[in-house]
Amino acid sequence: MKNLIFPFSAIVGQERVKKALVLNAINPSIGGVLIKGDKGTGKTTAVRALADLLPPLKVVKGCPFNCNPDDQGSLCESCKTEKSEDIQVEEKMMRVVELPLGATEDRVVGSINIEKALKEGMKALEPGILADANRNILYVDEINLLDDNLVDVLLDAAAYGINTVEREGISLTHPSNFILVGTMNPAEGELRPQLSDRIGLQISVASIMDIDDRVKIMERREAFEKDPYSFREKFQKYQDQILENIIQARELLDKVEVSEDMMKIIAHLCVNMGVDGHRADIAILKTSKTLAAYYKHKEVENIDVEEAAALVLGERFQKKSLNQDKIKKQIQNAENEISQENREDDKKKPKVK
Repeated sequence: MKNLIFPFSAIVGQERVKKALVLNAINPSIGGVLIKGDKGTGKTTAVRALADLLPPLKVVKGCPFNCNPDDQGSLCESCKTEKSEDIQVEEKMMRVVELPLGATEDRVVGSINIEKALKEGMKALEPGILADANRNILYVDEINLLDDNLVDVLLDAAAYGINTVEREGISLTHPSNFILVGTMNPAEGELRPQLSDRIGLQISVASIMDIDDRVKIMERREAFEKDPYSFREKFQKYQDQILENIIQARELLDKVEVSEDMMKIIAHLCVNMGVDGHRADIAILKTSKTLAAYYKHKEVENIDVEEAAALVLGERFQKKSLNQDKIKKQIQNAENEISQENREDDKKKPKVK
């Protein structure tokens, strides 16, 4: 089935969606992406294509939580009890794990085998969707229609990176770090602010109106369905280039520097935009660093902050018609304010005689 997935590099248009997905693949701590738009605009295709593009995961063999053998701090309780020399390693392809709207809470968080716990005195966990999603992509279509109790579960798992299952006085936890991708049609209702605020990047997509691009979409789909193997082979070099960019950016990410003045610019931008809380500041900072790594910048630059702010704040301030030019102007205003603050600080410093 792997070879029947439409190539990521063959998707026509939707550049902001593809960029947001790639940035989360480079740095999952950005916090996922919310894609708003009508049905049939390629949202699901892009998500599945990204998972197919990414390199395989190194996991502890037989672990239902896909534990990373190279990260001792993130191992589940079962893997922690294993001696390092006894741990076997295997590779798994990254997957898109879907959370259906009608899923029960037990299906999502998992359940505890009470009978086994009482008879054998063992804490036996029956893994749920959040277990499958660990180190994978958790995809929620029509996320705005998700039951409130499931939204709360997602909030907790996304915030702490662990999932806690509690039943009949028995409590078990397991790692649950995932790239959250939600899609929704705004015409069907808004997303709860508590969840919307936790998702790092928010993008709007619309049907492509350019005739040539629409024809290209039909031509590529026709060619893919006719001979998917030859079609994928045709785009393989583009796939390899995107993957190489992601791998290089992952390696560069921790080396990217952020100056104090650049952090002040981000803070001024959020204050001037009337942003509540501090999550947007942190999301812009993380996205700016990831963009810098993607563009091979050694230090975060204005252009990185501009693009990051558009991805983080664009949909949150849609009513204020926030666009790239307005963001650029806000950043310039922030730079002027910082320059003024620095001049005032210099005046306050005692003069050396």
